[in-house]
Amino acid sequence: MQQILYPANERGLKDIGWLQSRFSFSFSSYQHPGKKSFGLLHTLNDDIVQPGGGFGLHPHVNMEIISVLLQGTMNHKDSMGYSDVVTEDWVQIMSAGTGLRHEEFNVGNNDVQFLQIWIEPKLQNITPRYQKRHFPKSKRANQLVTIVSNAEGTDHCWINQNAHLRLGYYTAAATIHYPIPTNNTCVYIMNINGLLSVGDTLLQTKDAIGVWQTNEIVLNIEPNTSFIVIEVPINH
Repeated sequence: MQQILYPANERGLKDIGWLQSRFSFSFSSYQHPGKKSFGLLHTLNDDIVQPGGGFGLHPHVNMEIISVLLQGTMNHKDSMGYSDVVTEDWVQIMSAGTGLRHEEFNVGNNDVQFLQIWIEPKLQNITPRYQKRHFPKSKRANQLVTIVSNAEGTDHCWINQNAHLRLGYYTAAATIHYPIPTNNTCVYIMNINGLLSVGDTLLQTKDAIGVWQTNEIVLNIEPNTSFIVIEVPINH
């Protein structure tokens, strides 16, 4: 098994008042030669947006963009005509394809926290699309639930890449044996909160680990722990 540890305190930081971002990989003003990506996982930003703050209308092209709302209330408007408001436990995806423009603002009274995840696409220049799904904690306690897949379906979002994203929310201790296809697949796990061990490696809040070249990883989960598992190709 090969692995890379990504400690929470070694992430990049951008603080401009209304926005605090923690960057797992090189992004914006944070550029780190050893943290360009992990496989086709291009970006994982842990963003906190104050009330009234947000990202004005801006473009994206040929990228799979996923937002996981951890708390707060955020809007979504885009050049495809969608206008939504999402809250905690909603997941949004945009397959940017040939190009789209969108905006998102904190439209609530409390801070928004969300994970912004970019994955490189499988096919270039597809027709842009948007989708959202709700994954309430009451329906996924003590389970590892698929939130994003490469396959169409009604129970998750789907994107233009051979990738799977899964959320874990455990109120009780558990052990998971997570299988990994060894052919061109890597897995990135971030502990959102609580305590989680991947093999012999302990992950505290916002620590992450990337794993590849193994058939299986063992996750030992302590009570009251949330985490995300991102399974992506190593390359095209």
